[in-house]
Amino acid sequence: MSDARGTGGAREWGFTDDLGAALTAARRPERVVAYVRAGAALLDLGVRPVAVYGSGHDADRLDPVKAGGLAAAGVPYLGPGRALDEARIRGLGGVDLVVDVTYDGKSPYAVDGALAERLGVPLAALAVGNELTLGAIVDRFAALAGALGAEADAGARSTGRLGDAEAAVRAAAARTGATVLALSGAGPEQVHLARPHAWPELARLAELGVRFVDPGPGPGASWLTTDWEHAVGLGPDLVLFDSRANAVPPHAVPPGARLAPWNPETPPSPAACARFFQDLAAALGDGDGGGEP
Repeated sequence: MSDARGTGGAREWGFTDDLGAALTAARRPERVVAYVRAGAALLDLGVRPVAVYGSGHDADRLDPVKAGGLAAAGVPYLGPGRALDEARIRGLGGVDLVVDVTYDGKSPYAVDGALAERLGVPLAALAVGNELTLGAIVDRFAALAGALGAEADAGARSTGRLGDAEAAVRAAAARTGATVLALSGAGPEQVHLARPHAWPELARLAELGVRFVDPGPGPGASWLTTDWEHAVGLGPDLVLFDSRANAVPPHAVPPGARLAPWNPETPPSPAACARFFQDLAAALGDGDGGGEP
């Protein structure tokens, strides 16, 4: 939730994040530093961060798969969030707000909350885990963008494109009946197989009719860690492989299966989700055997 009140010509800014923190500031924040995934979503929604930072998986260079439009917009990358210090942030010329994500609803994912405290600015963490639907996650980022002054028109147009992309996925899934396995490579000995219900974008695709392969029983709420022989034996028609820089390309491919990239940290904006869904609809259609156009 967000709120802005005028008192004697001043406007007090407020926003309640997904950790339940009621954030306030004397005025609306204008200079935002964000985790890469959050920053890419905000940029899509009309809020340009002054800089972004990565997670513990990221190195000193911005992962182009995770970057969205950040590099093209000239948004600087500061490196992994846990390694940031006050001097690096203050060297940007000031910051009003830090934006991160949360997977557990208890703490920010990629940055130490104490950093924002030392800077004397609010930290907003928005949920991206499976306790929310993809639509709810996208709506929360849109709400924050709106609270930061973004125009609603661009978001509305992107939402329309997402609706078109979802329709394309539904049609392709119904026409082809292709089975899909999402995974993240960990080397020649190991692979992480995604449990579709644990990933909001995959869960939404399943609602649209995409037939995901169940990786099978075993430990792990989001991934089943296993060997490539098990993955090959599941026999999917399409493999969605983790295309982030920290993941390893597929070591083995099931016979006859097609490959398509998947970013498990797709920016939660209508535009980014629409691009992913459109690409998936095309990948599903590549093996439909010449069905209806």
